[in-house]
Amino acid sequence: MQVISSGFGRTATMSLRMALEQLGLGPCYHMESVLDDMSTKVPHWNAALAGAADWQKTFDGFQSAVDWPTAAFWPDLIAEYPKARIIHSTRDAESWYKSISETILAVLLSPDKWPEAQREWLEMVCHVVIDKSLGGKTDKNSAITAFKAQEEAVKAAVPADNLLVFQAKDGWGPLCAFLGLPIPDAPYPRSNSREEFFALMAQGSDG
Repeated sequence: MQVISSGFGRTATMSLRMALEQLGLGPCYHMESVLDDMSTKVPHWNAALAGAADWQKTFDGFQSAVDWPTAAFWPDLIAEYPKARIIHSTRDAESWYKSISETILAVLLSPDKWPEAQREWLEMVCHVVIDKSLGGKTDKNSAITAFKAQEEAVKAAVPADNLLVFQAKDGWGPLCAFLGLPIPDAPYPRSNSREEFFALMAQGSDG
Protein backbone atom coordinates (compact mmCIF):
# COMPACT_ATOMS: atom_id res chain seq x y z
CA MET A 1 0.00 0.00 0.00
CA GLN A 2 1.71 3.15 -1.23
CA VAL A 3 -0.96 5.84 -0.76
CA ILE A 4 -3.78 6.08 1.79
CA SER A 5 -6.40 8.84 1.83
CA SER A 6 -8.03 9.73 5.15
CA GLY A 7 -10.67 12.04 3.70
CA PHE A 8 -14.39 11.34 4.07
CA GLY A 9 -16.52 10.35 1.11
CA ARG A 10 -17.92 13.20 -1.02
CA THR A 11 -14.54 14.95 -1.08
CA ALA A 12 -13.95 14.04 -4.73
CA THR A 13 -12.66 10.62 -3.75
CA MET A 14 -13.69 9.05 -7.05
CA SER A 15 -11.72 11.68 -8.93
CA LEU A 16 -8.74 11.06 -6.64
CA ARG A 17 -9.04 7.33 -7.26
CA MET A 18 -8.96 7.94 -11.01
CA ALA A 19 -5.99 10.28 -10.63
CA LEU A 20 -3.97 7.81 -8.57
CA GLU A 21 -4.66 5.03 -11.04
CA GLN A 22 -3.65 7.33 -13.90
CA LEU A 23 -0.38 7.97 -12.05
CA GLY A 24 0.34 4.24 -11.86
CA LEU A 25 -0.74 3.79 -8.24
CA GLY A 26 -3.62 1.46 -8.96
CA PRO A 27 -5.62 -0.50 -8.44
CA CYS A 28 -7.03 2.02 -5.95
CA TYR A 29 -9.47 0.77 -3.30
CA HIS A 30 -12.71 2.80 -3.08
CA MET A 31 -16.19 2.07 -1.77
CA GLU A 32 -17.04 1.06 -5.32
CA SER A 33 -14.53 -1.78 -4.86
CA VAL A 34 -16.72 -3.11 -2.04
CA LEU A 35 -19.91 -2.67 -4.04
CA ASP A 36 -18.36 -4.61 -6.92
CA ASP A 37 -17.56 -7.63 -4.70
CA MET A 38 -19.85 -7.44 -1.66
CA SER A 39 -19.72 -11.12 -0.74
CA THR A 40 -15.93 -11.01 -0.32
CA LYS A 41 -15.30 -7.46 0.87
CA VAL A 42 -18.18 -6.68 3.23
CA PRO A 43 -16.94 -9.37 5.68
CA HIS A 44 -13.50 -7.72 5.66
CA TRP A 45 -15.01 -4.49 6.96
CA ASN A 46 -17.37 -6.15 9.39
CA ALA A 47 -14.29 -7.82 10.87
CA ALA A 48 -12.53 -4.45 11.05
CA LEU A 49 -15.54 -2.95 12.83
CA ALA A 50 -15.36 -5.82 15.32
CA GLY A 51 -11.68 -5.11 15.98
CA ALA A 52 -10.43 -8.12 14.04
CA ALA A 53 -9.16 -6.59 10.80
CA ASP A 54 -6.83 -8.42 8.45
CA TRP A 55 -5.51 -5.45 6.50
CA GLN A 56 -3.20 -7.48 4.29
CA LYS A 57 -6.14 -9.56 3.13
CA THR A 58 -8.44 -6.54 2.84
CA PHE A 59 -6.09 -4.61 0.57
CA ASP A 60 -4.53 -7.54 -1.27
CA GLY A 61 -3.79 -6.47 -4.83
CA PHE A 62 -4.27 -2.74 -4.20
CA GLN A 63 -1.56 -0.06 -4.17
CA SER A 64 -3.69 2.80 -2.88
CA ALA A 65 -6.96 3.43 -1.04
CA VAL A 66 -9.37 6.35 -0.81
CA ASP A 67 -12.91 7.05 0.42
CA TRP A 68 -14.87 5.13 3.02
CA PRO A 69 -14.52 2.52 4.49
CA THR A 70 -10.75 3.25 4.42
CA ALA A 71 -11.07 6.76 5.85
CA ALA A 72 -12.78 5.52 9.01
CA PHE A 73 -9.77 3.37 9.90
CA TRP A 74 -6.92 5.74 9.03
CA PRO A 75 -5.10 5.43 12.42
CA ASP A 76 -4.93 1.64 12.05
CA LEU A 77 -3.83 1.89 8.46
CA ILE A 78 -1.00 4.35 8.96
CA ALA A 79 0.29 2.01 11.66
CA GLU A 80 -0.06 -1.02 9.36
CA TYR A 81 1.56 0.74 6.40
CA PRO A 82 4.13 3.15 7.91
CA LYS A 83 5.79 3.83 4.55
CA ALA A 84 2.55 4.87 2.81
CA ARG A 85 2.07 8.46 1.74
CA ILE A 86 -1.01 10.04 3.32
CA ILE A 87 -3.44 12.25 1.44
CA HIS A 88 -6.35 13.94 3.18
CA SER A 89 -8.98 14.79 0.59
CA THR A 90 -11.17 17.67 1.68
CA ARG A 91 -13.44 20.49 0.52
CA ASP A 92 -15.48 23.34 1.94
CA ALA A 93 -17.38 21.88 4.90
CA GLU A 94 -20.74 23.44 4.01
CA SER A 95 -20.63 22.16 0.44
CA TRP A 96 -19.48 18.75 1.71
CA TYR A 97 -22.50 18.46 4.00
CA LYS A 98 -24.88 19.48 1.23
CA SER A 99 -23.36 16.81 -1.00
CA ILE A 100 -23.37 14.00 1.56
CA SER A 101 -26.87 14.82 2.80
CA GLU A 102 -28.23 14.53 -0.75
CA THR A 103 -26.40 11.29 -1.55
CA ILE A 104 -24.87 8.96 1.05
CA LEU A 105 -26.99 10.06 4.02
CA ALA A 106 -30.13 10.16 1.92
CA VAL A 107 -29.60 6.45 1.25
CA LEU A 108 -28.39 5.38 4.68
CA LEU A 109 -31.22 7.10 6.53
CA SER A 110 -33.89 5.39 4.41
CA PRO A 111 -33.42 1.67 5.22
CA ASP A 112 -36.98 0.91 4.12
CA LYS A 113 -35.86 1.69 0.56
CA TRP A 114 -32.71 -0.43 0.57
CA PRO A 115 -32.55 -3.13 -2.14
CA GLU A 116 -32.33 -6.51 -0.45
CA ALA A 117 -29.21 -7.35 -2.46
CA GLN A 118 -27.41 -4.39 -0.87
CA ARG A 119 -28.72 -4.64 2.68
CA GLU A 120 -25.68 -6.26 4.30
CA TRP A 121 -23.39 -3.80 2.54
CA LEU A 122 -25.50 -0.80 3.56
CA GLU A 123 -25.65 -1.97 7.16
CA MET A 124 -21.85 -2.06 7.19
CA VAL A 125 -21.69 1.38 5.58
CA CYS A 126 -24.01 2.76 8.26
CA HIS A 127 -21.64 1.56 10.96
CA VAL A 128 -18.61 2.95 9.14
CA VAL A 129 -20.04 6.31 8.14
CA ILE A 130 -22.64 7.22 10.73
CA ASP A 131 -21.39 5.43 13.83
CA LYS A 132 -17.61 5.42 13.41
CA SER A 133 -16.97 8.57 11.38
CA LEU A 134 -19.84 10.87 12.38
CA GLY A 135 -20.20 9.76 15.99
CA GLY A 136 -23.78 8.61 15.46
CA LYS A 137 -25.09 12.09 14.61
CA THR A 138 -26.12 13.17 11.12
CA ASP A 139 -27.46 16.68 11.72
CA LYS A 140 -25.54 19.41 9.92
CA ASN A 141 -23.67 20.88 12.88
CA SER A 142 -22.59 17.52 14.27
CA ALA A 143 -21.54 16.15 10.87
CA ILE A 144 -19.49 19.24 10.02
CA THR A 145 -17.86 19.10 13.44
CA ALA A 146 -16.85 15.48 12.77
CA PHE A 147 -15.64 16.39 9.28
CA LYS A 148 -13.38 19.14 10.61
CA ALA A 149 -12.22 17.04 13.57
CA GLN A 150 -11.05 14.26 11.26
CA GLU A 151 -8.88 16.68 9.31
CA GLU A 152 -7.36 18.16 12.46
CA ALA A 153 -6.69 14.70 13.91
CA VAL A 154 -4.90 13.62 10.74
CA LYS A 155 -2.80 16.79 10.70
CA ALA A 156 -1.85 16.19 14.33
CA ALA A 157 -0.93 12.54 13.80
CA VAL A 158 0.86 12.51 10.44
CA PRO A 159 4.24 14.24 9.97
CA ALA A 160 3.82 17.29 7.73
CA ASP A 161 6.32 15.97 5.18
CA ASN A 162 4.22 12.83 4.71
CA LEU A 163 0.81 14.51 4.43
CA LEU A 164 -0.96 16.28 1.59
CA VAL A 165 -4.22 18.04 2.42
CA PHE A 166 -5.78 18.07 -1.02
CA GLN A 167 -8.80 19.46 -2.82
CA ALA A 168 -9.73 18.38 -6.33
CA LYS A 169 -9.58 22.00 -7.47
CA ASP A 170 -5.84 21.95 -6.66
CA GLY A 171 -5.31 19.69 -9.67
CA TRP A 172 -2.27 17.69 -10.65
CA GLY A 173 0.44 20.05 -9.43
CA PRO A 174 0.40 19.53 -5.64
CA LEU A 175 -0.52 15.86 -5.97
CA CYS A 176 2.29 15.00 -8.36
CA ALA A 177 4.82 17.09 -6.41
CA PHE A 178 3.87 15.27 -3.22
CA LEU A 179 4.17 11.85 -4.87
CA GLY A 180 7.29 12.73 -6.83
CA LEU A 181 5.65 11.89 -10.15
CA PRO A 182 5.41 13.78 -13.47
CA ILE A 183 2.22 15.64 -14.27
CA PRO A 184 0.14 13.76 -16.85
CA ASP A 185 -0.64 15.38 -20.17
CA ALA A 186 -4.36 15.33 -19.44
CA PRO A 187 -6.81 17.28 -17.28
CA TYR A 188 -7.24 16.23 -13.65
CA PRO A 189 -10.16 13.76 -13.49
CA ARG A 190 -13.64 14.97 -12.56
CA SER A 191 -16.20 12.39 -11.51
CA ASN A 192 -18.93 11.26 -9.12
CA SER A 193 -21.57 13.91 -9.37
CA ARG A 194 -24.87 13.36 -7.57
CA GLU A 195 -26.25 11.71 -10.72
CA GLU A 196 -23.25 9.40 -11.02
CA PHE A 197 -23.62 8.41 -7.36
CA PHE A 198 -27.17 7.19 -7.84
CA ALA A 199 -26.29 5.50 -11.13
CA LEU A 200 -23.59 3.57 -9.25
CA MET A 201 -26.09 2.60 -6.55
CA ALA A 202 -28.52 1.34 -9.18
CA GLN A 203 -25.78 -0.66 -10.86
CA GLY A 204 -24.97 -2.31 -7.53
CA SER A 205 -28.59 -3.21 -6.89
CA ASP A 206 -28.64 -4.99 -10.24
CA GLY A 207 -25.74 -7.16 -9.10
